[in-house]
Amino acid sequence: VQLQASGGGLVLPGGSLTLSCAASGFTFSDYWMNWIRQAPGKRLEWVSNISNGGRTTYSKDTVKGRLTISRDNAKNTLYLQMNGLKPEDTAVYYCARGAPAGGMDVWGKGTQVTVSS
Repeated sequence: VQLQASGGGLVLPGGSLTLSCAASGFTFSDYWMNWIRQAPGKRLEWVSNISNGGRTTYSKDTVKGRLTISRDNAKNTLYLQMNGLKPEDTAVYYCARGAPAGGMDVWGKGTQVTVSS
């Protein structure tokens, strides 16, 4: 069971990035999926999640309208489209599998997003 996030980088304020998370070793379409981030010196912060079929999403209020979660079950891939990026979005972004009983039970290695001029 593995998750691998990619797509991070350095971007100017107001810029865009798309993060991807490739899943393997499990039936991707059976699970809710999450994006979580950790800014320097701060705690982990849940960002967004998406239902197993992709029809239902939830996001942290501060990212609504700017960061959009989606998934392609045929490709076993989770995405985070990031628009209108702000310096406060700077963080390591992780994808994580939703556990059936709640919480998250499988985490990928993170990808660094830095928003700076």
